[in-house]
Amino acid sequence: MKRMLLCTFLIAQLGLTSSYAAAVVATTDPEKTTKDAAAAPDKEIKFNDVVVTDAIREFKSLSRVDRKARVAEAKMMIKEYKAAKKASGEPSTNTVLLAILAVLLPPLAVYLKEGVINGKFWLSLVLTLLFWIPGVIYALIVVLS
Repeated sequence: MKRMLLCTFLIAQLGLTSSYAAAVVATTDPEKTTKDAAAAPDKEIKFNDVVVTDAIREFKSLSRVDRKARVAEAKMMIKEYKAAKKASGEPSTNTVLLAILAVLLPPLAVYLKEGVINGKFWLSLVLTLLFWIPGVIYALIVVLS
């Protein structure tokens, strides 16, 4: 997911037009042609390795100052996206499912929320092994924060 988000921002930052992107994307249905993908812009388009390779090659060909500027701009866009997502205020289905999972398997819920095995995961595991209730409480705090 993070790779797809980063690739999307890189492509947006490099100024690739939708017609160029549509010419080198693989749609969800392999039988569709790229002409169909360009004709239906509202459908989800998945980028294949050609687009990513071209975007990375073009990014590497930029000067160091331009690369820093583009990376800073992409980071700013990611921060704005996260702030907008956080400001929405309504719990997503993902959060509800993680809360249910936090009651059943607290360390797994913490891992899925964090995305990596870090200190929060280990603390949740230890609390769950000591006694189940503290693990559940801690997992709910992590998932709902």
